[in-house]
Amino acid sequence: MTTTTAAQDDVPASRSRSAGLLAGGGGIAATMVIANGAFYALTMLSARLLGPAEYSALAAAMNLLLVLSVVSLGVQATAARRIALDATHAQEIEASVLRLSWRTGLGIGLALVVLSPLVKELLRLDDLSPALWLAAATVPSTVVGGYIGILQGERRWRDLSLLYLAASLRLPVGVVLLLWWPDVVTALVAVTLAGFLPILVGRHSLRNTRSGIVSMHRRGIRELVSEAARNSQALLSFMALSNVDVIVARAVLDPHEAGLYAAGAILSKTCAILPQFVVVVAFPSLASHTERIRALTRGLVLTAAIGLAATLGVTLLRPLALSVVGGGEFAEISADLPAFTLLGTCMAMVQLVVYAVLARQGRRSTWLIWICAAVLVLGGSTAATAQSLLVWGLCVTTALLVVLVATSFWIVRRPAPADDADSASDTTSGALDATNATAAPTH
Repeated sequence: MTTTTAAQDDVPASRSRSAGLLAGGGGIAATMVIANGAFYALTMLSARLLGPAEYSALAAAMNLLLVLSVVSLGVQATAARRIALDATHAQEIEASVLRLSWRTGLGIGLALVVLSPLVKELLRLDDLSPALWLAAATVPSTVVGGYIGILQGERRWRDLSLLYLAASLRLPVGVVLLLWWPDVVTALVAVTLAGFLPILVGRHSLRNTRSGIVSMHRRGIRELVSEAARNSQALLSFMALSNVDVIVARAVLDPHEAGLYAAGAILSKTCAILPQFVVVVAFPSLASHTERIRALTRGLVLTAAIGLAATLGVTLLRPLALSVVGGGEFAEISADLPAFTLLGTCMAMVQLVVYAVLARQGRRSTWLIWICAAVLVLGGSTAATAQSLLVWGLCVTTALLVVLVATSFWIVRRPAPADDADSASDTTSGALDATNATAAPTH
């Protein structure tokens, strides 16, 4: 298979690339922490300025935005995997990925404009303005995935770090706008405007990519779109699982209880996204069968360590943690804050396993995630308090994590090239040779 050839080329550098998870990832880890910290600092500021009832509307909108970002993540994963396995055709892949990113971003934005009345009713918004700004925010959040995936696949950690630093500028933009006019629409305007900053950095980093000159073979483009769609569907299952709880809270709990859960969810989302650098740095190694066992093991250990440290910190500094998520108005949720951090840690570990599945182009595990998301919704719909919804979400996520980890290690330890019983095949972008009209992806 083409994958075997690509993997063999990687063998001499296998150890050094795997070591990048702990060493080379230091810079990208710091900048991702800054970027994600800026995002959640803006979220926390919004909670303080808006209060429980109005903040729950913003939290539901932001979680819907995260769910919609699966297309961006699907394109990112596709670009990173294909470039990591076939660097010789990186320029063809880059040009097609950027074109695909812009077209899908604009398409999703326009679709949400049309569906804005439905979004208004789903999120129980007062008017259409937040729904329309949510549609606008999806454009940059979708487009940026293409730039991230290209830099990730080429392991250009310095350029990727600069992109994430640009993303952190959403905090000062949001602070200025919210202090001027604190409401849901203002927060979404800040997210939209700041979303274009990392795109500008990405365009500068890839300024030598000549999309008008370099192009992939038409069949190769179809395969790129097909893989991106499969990846997006898999990531949609995870995003639905990890964000549907806040939407369920908004739908079934009274506004006060929903606001309490949304505030606690700030911690769970923070703990879920804090070790995200592990996924970014490990993903190229997870795509190679010679490196994926080591990368997955180290990634899970590092993610769990970060999460447990965060849980211990929240337990010991609970008053400080409460002040971070919103202050005295949310005191009723104080005792449950460590459980929220554990929930976020489980989600982070599930996310790493999901990306390991994408890296080997597995498919069957996705259905298990969808089933768990449905179970979370069905059980959560009977919840009467924020605490009961939290307990149910923690039970479902923990059970899913145990099954996925066990299944993934059983699969990846099987000999290559038949190590992916979970997948239809372990395709590589090496078959996407734009210079050979007969070349096509191996399936």
